[in-house]
Amino acid sequence: MTVTRKTQQALPQDLLTRAKRLGFSDARIGELTGRGEAEIRALREAYRIRPAVKQIDTLAAEYPAKTNYLYMTYNGSDDDAPPSGQGVMVLGSGAYRIGSSVEFDWCCVNAVETARKLGRYSIMVNCNPETVSTDYDMCDRLYFEELSLERVLDIYERERPGGIILSMGGQIPNNLATKLYAAGALIYGTAPASIDMAEDRHKFSALLDTLGIEQPEWKELTGLPEAKAFAAQVGYPVLIRPSYVLSGAAMNVAWDDESLERFLSLAADVSAEHPVVISKFVENSKEIEIDAVAKRGEILFHAITEHVENAGVHSGDATVVLPAQRLYIETIRKIRKISGRIAAALDITGPFNIQFLAQHNRVRVIECNLRSSRSFPFCSKVSRVNMIELAVKAMLDEPVEKAAVSALDLEWVGVKAAQFSFSRLHGADPVSGVEMASTGEVGCVGADLPDAFLKALLSVGYRIPKAHDGRRPRILLSTGTIEEKIDFLDSARKLVEMDYELYASRGTAKFLSGSGVPVTALNWPLESKEPNIADFIRRRELDMIINIPKNNRETELKNDYLIRRMAVDFDIPLFTNIKVARQFIDALVIQREKAGSAGTLEIKAWEEYR
Repeated sequence: MTVTRKTQQALPQDLLTRAKRLGFSDARIGELTGRGEAEIRALREAYRIRPAVKQIDTLAAEYPAKTNYLYMTYNGSDDDAPPSGQGVMVLGSGAYRIGSSVEFDWCCVNAVETARKLGRYSIMVNCNPETVSTDYDMCDRLYFEELSLERVLDIYERERPGGIILSMGGQIPNNLATKLYAAGALIYGTAPASIDMAEDRHKFSALLDTLGIEQPEWKELTGLPEAKAFAAQVGYPVLIRPSYVLSGAAMNVAWDDESLERFLSLAADVSAEHPVVISKFVENSKEIEIDAVAKRGEILFHAITEHVENAGVHSGDATVVLPAQRLYIETIRKIRKISGRIAAALDITGPFNIQFLAQHNRVRVIECNLRSSRSFPFCSKVSRVNMIELAVKAMLDEPVEKAAVSALDLEWVGVKAAQFSFSRLHGADPVSGVEMASTGEVGCVGADLPDAFLKALLSVGYRIPKAHDGRRPRILLSTGTIEEKIDFLDSARKLVEMDYELYASRGTAKFLSGSGVPVTALNWPLESKEPNIADFIRRRELDMIINIPKNNRETELKNDYLIRRMAVDFDIPLFTNIKVARQFIDALVIQREKAGSAGTLEIKAWEEYR
């Protein structure tokens, strides 16, 4: 079939039916014929062109199958299952990919389980066979379908459930809120108008200004000249932030006019329908998050977590600690107060997440997501409060009370560490930034921060350097700027005290030697002189590498990249963040003091931490 693009092309019933059977979406047909998606949908309804509901045959036709696995097709006439006319419809997270993973599926599963406990009929819509939410016994009815506006509306209009929960599956369902509401769907929980206000960077920033809540200086972009003028006013670096995106997609830190121009183009392409905001990037600040559940603007439970890394690392890649161990009481008080005011202003019912910057008790808001976040499962496991169960009860207007416990008063500590797959991404630079790169995570519980932190990092693949082949364990250091070298000096001395042999790039070696730390200098990989860092890595004569990236001369940047990439390719534990490296070394020191040189860790079941 040949379809040509025309303005208001005639679209008879037989042609539209054939196009739908060939897989053309309403949006694509509208684009080809000079109409909008809504107009094509209305035309389909007028022609009574609707998809049939079919049941997936789980027994390969060997025996008659009766399952709740359903899908929709235009290549059928009769329905295999009658409409339910009731229940709660939950939208899943879709395909797993970098930036969206199993954390959202945990939220979806707990949502349908809670609905069933409350006696509600449950309908799940998802399209990933690897998820638990698509297991046969998780819900009363499963639609194995794409999470598009067209298909979700098809299912909703046919099933006629009581409403839709779209705050559990991450950004994909959340992006459908305003369009579903405009089409007449009932959305459980926070109103779509509030979701739009939080997701739209410009609207949310304006709300914070109205509430008198501090945020980094910002401006809605109208063009490159205005962006350059703003950057000149507040000073580089600046953060480019598209609206309605997941995992920091197209979010970048610009350090000069050249990178600003490049990143602006990318952000506009990713978020073409929504505004892009430029804001001041605050260096050397602490990032803090609050995951919470509210009902009609009143917070029922909250968990405040801190990132080990400074701000600038995406929350999905950051090492997260609960309860926060190194925050001022005044900072915590301000975060609670600000969160309560935002929850009330947006009349939040259900889950939400707010990210903050903190410097010396000065607290500023980065963004607010009116949905579950990646850390909801982690916070629920560590605090022993199922935050999704609370949220679903609130959204369904069931009786629910404030949690009796506080996540700040736990007698144990949880640490969430990111799992990366750089070894399978050929040529990728293994550095964390404002756009998410991790493919999974590990959560560990311990008696204190060093215990939980060490368990978490060992679980994602780090190894404690050990002596072998008759030599002491060797660590390569290339510790970034002079400020970072000073910051790491005490940790370098601790490594020497633990009998580690230190090697370093020339600049770092010169600084350490001048500070009385024994170290051997090595030449850069791109230099032909011996001893050379690249040769040491190839011969596997290094047991750990700490390489801190910095904005510097092009030659040094290339050498730093080669060190990091070779560390990944030769499976040598690599740290690229100075805060994480320091915490790891501190944890090693404390663990040795506790357990001696044998290096054993306390292992207890999750249930034993009470």
